Amino acid sequence: MRRLSGSIIHRLLAGMPASALAALLALAVFVDPARADLRLCNKTESQVGVAIGYKDKTDWVTEGWWNLSPNSCETLVPGALVSRYYYIYAVDYDQFGEWGGRAYMCTREKEFTIRGIEDCVARGYERTGFFEIDTGEQSNWTVQLTEPVQQGTGGR
Repeated sequence: MRRLSGSIIHRLLAGMPASALAALLALAVFVDPARADLRLCNKTESQVGVAIGYKDKTDWVTEGWWNLSPNSCETLVPGALVSRYYYIYAVDYDQFGEWGGRAYMCTREKEFTIRGIEDCVARGYERTGFFEIDTGEQSNWTVQLTEPVQQGTGGR
């Protein structure tokens, strides 16, 4: 395929009706570049706290807390995803439910970044069950939390 030179493009645009040129420019402004993030959307009517776990180049890392308002979204991992698996734990502050699983990692009540997932309690952290997200080969992913499971009845 042959590339058009700048002068040819200029001549094509110069001969274009003003309305068509305006539509073309509007389209260029509204085209959304490809996003590559791990996002989480809180689709509940409650305030939700979220923690994430993942393997970086050398170790397992857990981070928290993102506080999401009802019906809002947040980017947890900006940019192209480098891991296939991510782990999420979330708690519903208003209804006292949670989203968890069987992948145990370290957390704490206050804001945290913790390296390593072994010996959580001995290191002064809580041992918390996260649920697994398999992103496959995707470079971006969105997790949607819906109504939580009530505490004591399991997690999802």
